[in-house]
Amino acid sequence: MDRFKEKFVQLLHYPNMSWNNVYTILKKDPMLQSLSESTTPSNLFLPNLNLDSSKSSSTSFLPDSIHEQIRQYQTNDIAVITIFDKEYPPSLKEIYQPPWALYAKGDLALLEKEPKLAVVGSRQATQYGKNAIKLLFPELIENDILIVSGLAKGVDALAHEQTIKIGGKTIGVIAGGFYHIYPKENIPLAVDMMKTQLVLSEYPPDTKPLRWHFPARNRIISGLAAGTFIIEAKRKSGSLITANYAVNEGRDVFSLPGSIFNPCSDGTNELIQQGAKLVLTAKDILEDLKYHSQKINKN
Repeated sequence: MDRFKEKFVQLLHYPNMSWNNVYTILKKDPMLQSLSESTTPSNLFLPNLNLDSSKSSSTSFLPDSIHEQIRQYQTNDIAVITIFDKEYPPSLKEIYQPPWALYAKGDLALLEKEPKLAVVGSRQATQYGKNAIKLLFPELIENDILIVSGLAKGVDALAHEQTIKIGGKTIGVIAGGFYHIYPKENIPLAVDMMKTQLVLSEYPPDTKPLRWHFPARNRIISGLAAGTFIIEAKRKSGSLITANYAVNEGRDVFSLPGSIFNPCSDGTNELIQQGAKLVLTAKDILEDLKYHSQKINKN
């Protein structure tokens, strides 16, 4: 890790350091020359820097502790990919407030694999949603589509599990850090994916997940992918937040239609009314993703 990257990663570990704080600091001091090992939040060179106390890290500011954490990442096979590194996914640089760094564990080559499809849905997946995943995924995986999801309960976990079961590749994006996987019931799946697939977070590993981390990570899920497929979602849900991120970034949105009597289909049916592509077969997704992949290859 070069000196600039060391300083930058150190900065990201400061408690309460928001995205905007980092942006302001980089704008004033692009090479972080004013940042030293003894720098603390209270003596940052920026006057009137307001650190957001509502976004507190789980760790109090202790410089030695932060340096020790960073040193341990290599031992624990955790890679830190900053926005300045060549490994950083170009598609993420296009989104609103791209993560300053990705903490990654697993097969880093998956970041370069295209095309990617984000798949999200209800935490209370119904049998209909489960059947849809079993029906549609084999053809997607046969066509080398990488599945991105959020390692959450319900549709997310099912998407990861089914992809692995049929020999595909998948990336999980978590809220909080690697040392605090949520929900706990998905820890075995996350650990397995860290060995054979890829798990990402924008937060240092010792960060406990806070409520606002979950909607924030949705921008990364959609940002990594050419399109986002919503399998089941209520009218007000995190899945629709992910769909909105995708729309705002000019990405494709696909939606599984459902029964008018099922609340878990209210959100997906509404997305179709608003212009999302209705999905009946895997081909409905493949024709758009393959076009996206061809555009990337030409560039």
